[in-house]
Amino acid sequence: MAEHNAQPLRAQTESPSREGHVRAREQETAERPRIALPPYETIALVLQGGGALGAYQAGVYEGLHEAGIVPNWIAGISIGAINTAILAGNAPERRVARLREFWETICQPAYGVPLPPAVEQAFFDSTEVVRTAFTAMQAASALVDGQKGFFVPRVPPPLPFSVGTPDTASWYDTAPLKATLERLCDFDRINAGETRVSVAAVNVKTGNFAYFDNRDTKLRAEHFMASASLPPGFAATEIDGEFYWDGGLMSNTPLSEVVQTTPRRDTLAFQVDLWSARGPAPNTLTDVQSRMKDIQYSSRTRLVTDMLQHSQRFRHVLREVLARVSPEHRDDPWCKLAEELATSRRYNVFQLVYRDKEFEGNYKDYQFGLSTMRLHWESGLQDIRASLAQPGWLDMPQNDAGFVTHDIHRDSR
Repeated sequence: MAEHNAQPLRAQTESPSREGHVRAREQETAERPRIALPPYETIALVLQGGGALGAYQAGVYEGLHEAGIVPNWIAGISIGAINTAILAGNAPERRVARLREFWETICQPAYGVPLPPAVEQAFFDSTEVVRTAFTAMQAASALVDGQKGFFVPRVPPPLPFSVGTPDTASWYDTAPLKATLERLCDFDRINAGETRVSVAAVNVKTGNFAYFDNRDTKLRAEHFMASASLPPGFAATEIDGEFYWDGGLMSNTPLSEVVQTTPRRDTLAFQVDLWSARGPAPNTLTDVQSRMKDIQYSSRTRLVTDMLQHSQRFRHVLREVLARVSPEHRDDPWCKLAEELATSRRYNVFQLVYRDKEFEGNYKDYQFGLSTMRLHWESGLQDIRASLAQPGWLDMPQNDAGFVTHDIHRDSR
């Protein structure tokens, strides 16, 4: 795999081998043909939550970038919101490099000296038994030490009944993430509105879902962190006197926000999911916990997609029926109401779903090993390349729903 043997990020300089790798990657991207899209009004990138699995989304974006596809709306939840900040906070030509810098930073332990790259890679490339044990140890390290530029354990750790404040009631402190986002992201660019940006969180007090959108809100690092404030690991994030938790507690995909927004527009959406609804029946307690996470965080995505497809079909059929109503009846109040509900807009949703690797356990969302991250990244890159290569998948939908979904891991429908 192209990313598999890249050297980790150094403090200020890159090693010659890494510079050569980056140049080779850039050359490969430059040589790939750009894709001419149909006249979609909205090209949306929709990023689900999933912690360490979020490197898969970075790979998907790299594939879009090399194909010349630039989203004009990026929406995210949890780690998807963090990736959204990196993308929207940088010029298109710098986004892949910034994503790589972010992921290679947070995939190092917060404390201590990381293993030499060659040693780390040797453990990862060893037998399945060694790889599984090694990655489990890396996950344990994340729990004990935290991750560089992301989160660190609170010292002393909070006691279950100790009284503090909502922004400290957690096992870890995410102040390093705020500093990382402010270093890597240009929030003036985000708020300039060249790209629409939406991230979702949950209001702790009301339990209501909240969308922060740069069309009506001046976004700061706190808005993206709020979307990723998953309790009890991470504390609620305060914004204008209100406290917010991870949006994935209610819905792990912002696809409905993209598809149901008004006025409706012809839309091509790349929905990047980190949890697969499909998987084998578990036969160990560890596998049970992993499968529970898959179902919990992916089933809502599946439900949302199916629901949106059905509602869009009704709206599309209603438009066709209205076209057959004689002009003298179009002023009827019922026809007026039908016109408000109907639409001729079309929606094409690419579903990119991360597929688990055999060595991954129930800790896969907090296993921030550098080699694992690169494997996730490469998986996303290969999946989007294969998806974009499918004949006809990018075409405007022509069915009676005006809504189609495609998934490279299953038949399109």
